[in-house]
Amino acid sequence: MAREVGRCRVSLVESLGRPSVASRWTATGAGLEISLATAGREEHDIVLELLVCVGQALWMKLSHPQARAYWLLLDQEIAAGIPGEIDEDALKQKRLLLSSRISAASNTRLERYGAASFAGTVAEYVHSLWHDVTIRTGPDFLPAVQLRRRLELLSRWYPPPRGHRLFPPSQAQRPG
Repeated sequence: MAREVGRCRVSLVESLGRPSVASRWTATGAGLEISLATAGREEHDIVLELLVCVGQALWMKLSHPQARAYWLLLDQEIAAGIPGEIDEDALKQKRLLLSSRISAASNTRLERYGAASFAGTVAEYVHSLWHDVTIRTGPDFLPAVQLRRRLELLSRWYPPPRGHRLFPPSQAQRPG
């Protein structure tokens, strides 16, 4: 991921003008300049917002085969009737996309959904490499099977560092 994104210059600021704006990023010749609003936000949320920015930048750099693979994955989830998503922004974009036949035919809404879904998935992927994460369940959340498929796809494109496992060993692989 670091090779794809390049250098990142991160600025922590109290506010970015509106309480609803948590981050802003721009691509530069060398990489990314990211500003993160800190007022009223916990450290964990600020770091996840940073990772979402990285995910948004990576979305813009996906190769055609990578983008196609991710779109196919989303298509399978929608065809299976999966109502949930990886995070609140992706859920909002998915609901807007699927809210009507006109919205479902909108390339703009589709692109917004794909970008939000991918960025949230990248954030969760890196987050899961730091420590064990809790999978939230319910209709607003991505089921474990679909979450695993997304994380496995990202792990093929951006392998975890040596010594880091994305998932615990299966029962068959555990010693003893």
